[in-house]
Amino acid sequence: MELWQLRQMQGLPLELKVIKSKQRIKEWHEYWDGQVYISFSGGKDSTVLLDLARRIYPNIEAVFVDTGLEYPEIRTFVKTFNNVTWLKPKMNFRQVIEQYGYPVISKRVSRQIHDVKKHGENCWAWGCFDGRRKGFYNMEKWKPLIEAPFKISDQCCNVMKKKPAKEYRKKTGKKAIFGTRADESQQRVATWLKQGCNAFDNKDPKSNPISFWTEQDILQYLKQFNIPYASIYGDIVENEHGKLMTTGASRTGCVFCMFGVHLEKEPNRFQKMKITHPQLYQYCMKPWSDGGLGLAEVLDFINVPYGDYIPQLKDYEQIKLY
Repeated sequence: MELWQLRQMQGLPLELKVIKSKQRIKEWHEYWDGQVYISFSGGKDSTVLLDLARRIYPNIEAVFVDTGLEYPEIRTFVKTFNNVTWLKPKMNFRQVIEQYGYPVISKRVSRQIHDVKKHGENCWAWGCFDGRRKGFYNMEKWKPLIEAPFKISDQCCNVMKKKPAKEYRKKTGKKAIFGTRADESQQRVATWLKQGCNAFDNKDPKSNPISFWTEQDILQYLKQFNIPYASIYGDIVENEHGKLMTTGASRTGCVFCMFGVHLEKEPNRFQKMKITHPQLYQYCMKPWSDGGLGLAEVLDFINVPYGDYIPQLKDYEQIKLY
């Protein structure tokens, strides 16, 4: 696939995207004789995916990985659906941090930092921080993380989400349908260019039928078709530029994850958490030695604010605090 093809598909009107995505779902379902399931996180993207799929196949199974890292509102929302299989990882988040390290900046940065911390300057990853690697693999700005007084790793998602789901696929023989979008990261763009929406020939076949949708498509679909979604997102409204946005959380995912937080404008996810979920906030910021997760130390190291947010915005922007 070519990048221009992805851009062309991303530019299609929602009505055509709905048709194309349903076609991808049907192709996947028919190819595997119905032995498929929806990977359902309770987030807005997978909510749209599940709605699309169940308009075609009302009894299609959904699978939810209960990591313990979801907002309470997400778990409550998932419980409103029938035919949902709940899976649990074998390790909790604290155990993952202790064994592997904290998820910081991004998966690829965390992966390379972990390798350098473990293997030293002789490993391939060292070239990402000494100027030898260019473009996508140049990570010189994150070189100070090599000296961080805590472990760093990208293994959290693998251990807590991917592994339980992979074991389920191996046990049942069912093939997964995911609600990931290419516009979420460079890595997902690369994945789409390599395999498109339906990767029938992968070692672990996967379908991503809404991968060419955008954030605006997701919000428009939820609003236009009046689809119920998790309350953590608040309402869907138009901002001053005519773009759709949520008055609550813009993303959910794993509540304690620090991937991408350095890019967020204030109030960031942790400043919001302090207001909306104070008990979760106290637990994640409390020092490791006191039984907490020690995120405050990590956020201090990467210069990300997490304390009280002092609004200096226009009134209409305060809605983002939810």
